[in-house]
Amino acid sequence: MQTTLEKHMNNIVLCGFMGCGKTTVGKNIERITDRKFIDMDAFIEQKQNMTVSEIFDKYGEQSFRDMEFEACKELAQMNNLIIASGGGAFTFERNVNVFKGIDKIVLLDIPLEAIKFRLRNDTKRPLLQRPDKDKAMEELYNKRLPLYKSAADIVISGKGTPKKTAEAIVEAVRQK
Repeated sequence: MQTTLEKHMNNIVLCGFMGCGKTTVGKNIERITDRKFIDMDAFIEQKQNMTVSEIFDKYGEQSFRDMEFEACKELAQMNNLIIASGGGAFTFERNVNVFKGIDKIVLLDIPLEAIKFRLRNDTKRPLLQRPDKDKAMEELYNKRLPLYKSAADIVISGKGTPKKTAEAIVEAVRQK
């Protein structure tokens, strides 16, 4: 089902906890619309020529967050994109302010237990590389969820299939 959203419409920015499906759902939105998908972490990795984990290891989290802020500003200057933000991007007000009121910020809301299941074998995310991964994930989730909800223009359940979730987002953006 190919559908179009208004031309020269602002971006759809997906936010939510790591593992909630932002990249997968974003690629599905790309398939059903005429918009280009960009994963913010991959965008940063390409610019820095290193992975997010390597950036964390070499420069620390604060430097990564500064790179993330620069990526937000650069992407917000473009139109007709579907942007999957990094899991921590919308926990910083400066990043939210770049997009708020201009682009549509969509929270993919998914229960913590589903995220834990999805990330049970993850070896790439720097914030999860610790022995108390489940406890750390729960603390981070509980801290971040209210920030995501505050930033979001639209909240969509991410429990359905990626295709159904993408269709729900397209419909919600159209109605907003």
